[in-house]
Amino acid sequence: MTEQELLGPWAYGGPCGSAVLKETAEDFQVDEVLDIPLAGEGEHLWLWVEKRNLNTEEAARQIARAARVPLRAVSYAGLKDRQALTRQWFSLHLPGKADPDLSSLQSETLRILEQTRHLRKLQRGAHSANGFRLRLRHLQADIAALDERLERVRQSGVPNYFGMQRFGFSGSNLIRAQEFAQAGVLPEQRNLRSRSLSAARSYLFNHVLAGRVADGSWDRATVGDLLVFTDSRSFFPAGEPECQDPRLAALDLHPSGPLWGDGPSPAAGAVQSAEQAVADKARQLSDWLSSAGMKHERRILRLPISGLSWHYPEPEILQLEFVLPTGCFATAVVRELVSLAGQTDI
Repeated sequence: MTEQELLGPWAYGGPCGSAVLKETAEDFQVDEVLDIPLAGEGEHLWLWVEKRNLNTEEAARQIARAARVPLRAVSYAGLKDRQALTRQWFSLHLPGKADPDLSSLQSETLRILEQTRHLRKLQRGAHSANGFRLRLRHLQADIAALDERLERVRQSGVPNYFGMQRFGFSGSNLIRAQEFAQAGVLPEQRNLRSRSLSAARSYLFNHVLAGRVADGSWDRATVGDLLVFTDSRSFFPAGEPECQDPRLAALDLHPSGPLWGDGPSPAAGAVQSAEQAVADKARQLSDWLSSAGMKHERRILRLPISGLSWHYPEPEILQLEFVLPTGCFATAVVRELVSLAGQTDI
């Protein structure tokens, strides 16, 4: 499956040029932002881990083996890219046990940077944001046009598409989800089930967002929308007064799209009709998500970018730094700037 099949139109008229991302792991750096004061005591050992060219699940397995605990005793806040240099937190449940010797973990692919005790385990989604430092190499672009685009992205954000990573290599996660939906079954393996359900929800969301980008309404509230604050999961309906809320212009409040689950879209009017039309067109997937007991949730359509800065360390290199809310994709930002030559699945 191609990017255009899985994502949708650009907000600002297409990329300004081309570049290569992730030529090395250091070209894609991610730091988890965790605003939790750690107690320094308790039965959970928290680890600040740097990993290179290693996915989060494999890092958890290596930590479990080194600590001689079952994998279920290892927790993390979120999944991070494999082809990258990332720093994130893990926790180990060690009731009545001393800190294990984790020196065997120190390698080119994984290092323990810090460790401390805490009273509770690390919950999924506990981090508040992710900080990114990206280096785009072999840049071929009109620099003046690119700088103008970057300034527009800084001021207005980008469509909050789920990135290609969510769908697997050549859309394999979505293809599996479609096969399970057609058969009317859920995979027994937990990780496979989670990836398949997430791919299906992401596909439906991206199609709703693509429609809003196409008609120009992705970054403004419409009567019938459900509005969501950047760092909140709760939502409230938009009437005429809510559509004039100054927090929309400040990029603190956003229109949202569906993460499909049981029941119809809770939006109203034309917004609900458009969302339901997407679900009806992919009826097997939407029915499958409902039968899986997924709860209907919302995701912001517009992705605000905090602290965006950029420079050109060399004529053909663009370096970006910015912070995104959890669950959002840096490649959604890059996509509005340049096309990634020969890279369709990152």
